[in-house]
Order: sequence, then structure tokens, then C-alpha cells
Amino acid sequence: MDELALLADTAGAAVVERFVQNRVKPDPGTFIGRGKVQQIAADNERFDLIIFDDDLTPAQANELEKQIGKRVIDRSGLILDIFARRAKTREARTQVELAQLQYLLPRLTGKWRHLERQAGGIGLRGPGETQLETDRRLIRTRISKLRKDLTQIEKQRDTQRQNRERAFKVAIVGYTNAGKSTLLNALTNSHVFVEDRLFATLDATVRSLKGPDAGQIVLIDTVGFIRKLPHHLVASFRSTLEETVRADHLLHVVDCSHPHFPEQMKQVEQTLQEMGLKDNPTTLVFNKADRVESAALIERIKLDYPQAEIISALRGIRVDRLKQQLHSLCKSWQKAIKDAEAKARTEAKQY
Repeated sequence: MDELALLADTAGAAVVERFVQNRVKPDPGTFIGRGKVQQIAADNERFDLIIFDDDLTPAQANELEKQIGKRVIDRSGLILDIFARRAKTREARTQVELAQLQYLLPRLTGKWRHLERQAGGIGLRGPGETQLETDRRLIRTRISKLRKDLTQIEKQRDTQRQNRERAFKVAIVGYTNAGKSTLLNALTNSHVFVEDRLFATLDATVRSLKGPDAGQIVLIDTVGFIRKLPHHLVASFRSTLEETVRADHLLHVVDCSHPHFPEQMKQVEQTLQEMGLKDNPTTLVFNKADRVESAALIERIKLDYPQAEIISALRGIRVDRLKQQLHSLCKSWQKAIKDAEAKARTEAKQY
């Protein structure tokens, strides 16, 4: 519920009340049951919007709005709204619009009941089509165009990736607001936008890190993960997430000052597993160590994760140590590439 409140704050809402309902299974009509609906409806003068932490069916959302008399959105709708606010580049705006339309399409029926009348008038009599059907057709046409646009953008991204093939690519992944962009700035002396809110950045940001003898390292800052991320967004951001899939190494950044960071770690690991990246080389980076008041917690992290780096990207604490580790990883990667190329040449001569 705290995370939902942070999402609401990011979207520009002020939370005035929280309701929790314990049920064996969701009510098919209202999700929360008649009694809880009546309890919320009795207090509806205090708020303008109701946000659910779970996804609702279109029918459930419509019934809740009817009984409570206030607008209702679910978790996916809230996250989509935040992404729409944060999208800056053409790619991000296209991805978000596609996800929004896919989310909206099955929800048109309840929202637009006043548009279900048959179009009439001179030249329009006959079978015709309802305004609702017209809107559905227009949305499907728009979705088709957005998919074509994304295909074109993906081709441009492929060209950019080809230019980075000889570089050691490191993707910075982690739960949203773990400090990934701050770490990118600290490692590369960049000025990527940073804000202490969820989903401050959506686009994959690429910066170079050069060392004395380590060759070029490309750092890729990706969109943050979160529990119950809408599947429409995951599908739409496939080209952005592709940067993570093609990386040679992952930096899994964890906000160790967060009270539920172990659960956040599990969520990121689950997402990486779904992307087929569970076994990829990964370095754990516990960030925001300067905010941890308990020295015992830091000692426990050191015991549980002896290979991890514990840093503060904002204050630059132990960032140089992490940078040295990246240079070492890059050297090992270059050596492996050269050995593989030499082996391939030897085998080619034999044939």
C-alpha cells in the first residue's frame, strides 16, 4: 500500500484514505464485495478518485463507479498514466500510447454507453455501425500504425547496437527508484535526469566509460522494474528491454535502505528470469548505503552477499571500486573474445 501511495503521488494525487479487504477470492462483480463497497461509498465526499492495487475487469470497474459514484482506476491504469507523463522521446511516447490503447480497447463498452446509438441521418440510414464500433475500429487502426512505427524504431536501434558490438555492454537493472540513473551519472560523470520518484526515466540511456587499458565500456540505464507491471507495457517496451537482453553483463542495483528490499530483489530476479536472463553474469550493487541507519544490516548484507558491492552513488562512496571491477570484467571479456576468434581461425585453417 505504501508503494501504491508513492505511485499515486508520482501521478499527482494526494492520498486521503486507505482501505484493505481480506477475501478468499475476489468478488466477481465488484472485486471487494458489497459490504466494502458500501463502506467506501459512505465516505465518498472525501475523495475524487479510487485507485485499486490490483487489476480490475472492465465490468468490475464500471460496477464500482456506479455504486460508489466516483471514478475508479486500477494499478495498470495508474502506471500507464505515470508512463504517459514521463515519456519524452518519440520511442517512449509511441510505446506508451500503444500500451494505453491496448488497455483502453476492452474498456470502451462501459465508458462509452452513450455512443452505442446507431448513426442516422440522410445518407447514413441502413445497417450502419454504432459509434462504439467506429471507435473500436479507429483504435485498432491506430494500434496497427503504432506497431509499424515501433518496428521502424527497432530497426534504428539495431543499427545503433551494431555500432556498439565491439564494446563491453553493461546494463543497469533494478527496481524503480533504486538509484540506477544516479549510478550511471556517478560512473560516467554524466548528467542524466534524476528524481526521487518512481519511474523518473523511461528511455534506455547509453553512456561510455573509458579506462586506461580496459577498452570501451558501454553502460545502459534501463526502465525500472516493479511488481505487477502491466503486461501491455512489457510488450510495448520490448525494444527498450532488448538493450538489457543483449548486454554482456548486468548490474543489479538494490536500494538497501528500503524496508522491503529483499522482496524488491526477488521481483527483479523474477522479471529477469521471464526475460531469459536469470543465468547472465550479474554483479549485485547495494546502493544508498548512506541512508542505512543500522550498521548490523550492512554487516548482514556483507555476510549474505560477499561478492556484492555496497555503495552510495549519490555521495560517491565506493563508486571507484565498482568502476575498477567493471574495468576488470571488460579485460576478461576482451580476452575471451580474442581467444574465441583465435580458436575460430585455427579451426578454419584445419578445414
